[in-house]
Amino acid sequence: MSDDTIKPYLIRAVHEWCTDQGLTPYLSVAVDGRCVVPQEFVRNGELVLNVSANATRDLFISNDWVTFSARFGGVPRDIQVPIPAVAGIYARENGQGLFFPTGEGAEANGEGGPETEGPDETPPPKGRPSLKVVK
Repeated sequence: MSDDTIKPYLIRAVHEWCTDQGLTPYLSVAVDGRCVVPQEFVRNGELVLNVSANATRDLFISNDWVTFSARFGGVPRDIQVPIPAVAGIYARENGQGLFFPTGEGAEANGEGGPETEGPDETPPPKGRPSLKVVK
């Protein structure tokens, strides 16, 4: 991870905002060889994960990794996602959040891979993501 990146801080901030607002934070992951995720749920190189307190156990968002345990089809799994593979984090209910550059240019800068939609989850909203000031 580059010392000057703010990506993990933004991920933590949007996760906290979703939680504070009673919204469900979803993490969009551009799955690559470093990701430890249930491969049977990966579609077109992407997996969308519910990272709410109700869906995860021991969620930790460090400057390098997002790690937690969750159940997939009733089977507990340990999940490990490197920060560069995070394509976005957003609220399921309204689509507000942040999405990060993906694709070949972004991969060269350590910022993930292709963006697609995952199974049985709400796909990321189309167009530009947005955040609004909450007072």
